[in-house]
Amino acid sequence: MAAIPAIAIMATPVTTTSAYPPCKFRHELKHQVNNAEARVLSARLALLFGRDAHAGPDGTYRITSLYFDTPYDEALRQKIEGIDRREKFRMRYYDSNPSFVKLEKKIKLGGLCSKRSARLTPEEARRIVRGDFAFLLESDDPLKLELYSRMRGKLLAPRIVTAYDREAYTYAPGNCRVTIDRNLRSVAPDHFLDASFGLPVSDGIVVVEVKYDAFLPDIVRMAVQIPNRRHAAYSKYAMCRKYG
Repeated sequence: MAAIPAIAIMATPVTTTSAYPPCKFRHELKHQVNNAEARVLSARLALLFGRDAHAGPDGTYRITSLYFDTPYDEALRQKIEGIDRREKFRMRYYDSNPSFVKLEKKIKLGGLCSKRSARLTPEEARRIVRGDFAFLLESDDPLKLELYSRMRGKLLAPRIVTAYDREAYTYAPGNCRVTIDRNLRSVAPDHFLDASFGLPVSDGIVVVEVKYDAFLPDIVRMAVQIPNRRHAAYSKYAMCRKYG
C-alpha cells in the first residue's frame, strides 16, 4: 500500500435538500489486499488501536446490506463511470439480528463521503423488499419520504444484497476508523433478513477502508502501510452485481 498523502481538508457542510440539516463529509480511502497482507495489518492495528465495541469475541461482526437501483442501473453506471457526485440507497443490519434495520443514503463527492440514516422495523424492511412501500409516505422522516419519491418517480427497487465480515479499529484524533472487510457474499434481495448463506464473490480480495474527518494522524497513516499497495476504488455493490 503506497504512502497516503497528507490531506487537511475540513469536512464541509453541504445541504442536499431543504428538509435535511447540513451534512458533513468525511474522507474515505479504500485499498485491496490479499489474505496474508490482511493478517499482518490486523495484528498491527490490534496493537495500536481499540477495536469496535460491537465486535464479537473474534473481533469481527457481519454487515448485511440491501442496495437499491433503477431499472437502468443508474447507481451502478455512475460508479463504473466514475461520476464525481453520486448517491446510493441501502438498508443495513448487523450480525444475524435484523431487529435494528437502518435505511441509509450514502453520498459520495470525490474522495469524500457522507451518510443520512433512519431506522426501520423488520416488518417495514420486509414490506419494502416486497414492493409495498406506500407506508413511507406517512412518515415525517425526510429520508423515508425521499426513498418513497425515488421508488415512485425513478422506479428505484431492491437489486442485490451484500454480506461480509468486518474487523474495525478506531482512533479518536481525527475521528479515524480503519476497517478490514472479508468474505464478501452476494445474496438475493428476498433473503435480506435471512442472509445466512450467499455466493462468495470476493476472489481472495480483502478491502481495507480508512475514514477520517479533517486530518489523518501519522500513526494511522503509517499503520496501514503495506508495500506495493495503492489506493484503489472498490465497490462491494458493483462486485456483487456481477453475480446477480
